Amino acid sequence: MPHITIDYSPNLEPEVDIAALCDTLRRAAIETGEFPVAGVRVRAFAASHVSIADGNPEHGYIDISLRLRGGRDLPTRERATAHVFAAAEGFLAHVMARRSLALSFEMRDMDPALSPKTGSTRDHLKG
Repeated sequence: MPHITIDYSPNLEPEVDIAALCDTLRRAAIETGEFPVAGVRVRAFAASHVSIADGNPEHGYIDISLRLRGGRDLPTRERATAHVFAAAEGFLAHVMARRSLALSFEMRDMDPALSPKTGSTRDHLKG
């Protein structure tokens, strides 16, 4: 873990390279040193329908959710949150300077006893 999900308004697609944002967040999560590379997953979904603030269709949002297996202390989670959010802010700064864009982030712990995992990614990593 972590699993990072990006939920965003589809009106951002002409201005935001969502695939590059996914990669930026993946790299930022790894840079924290707190997450195993094989466990990092980033995915993005455009909302089918949105209504934001005063209803102006020019408003946009990006909501980032990071699900994390429980067990890390609060200072560790705070540092990781700050690092990943700063990467998102940096990536989106040029867009936020030009248009209405709400950016939010939430890290959530999952109970390891209720979140079984298996996979072969580690077996197939290069290097």
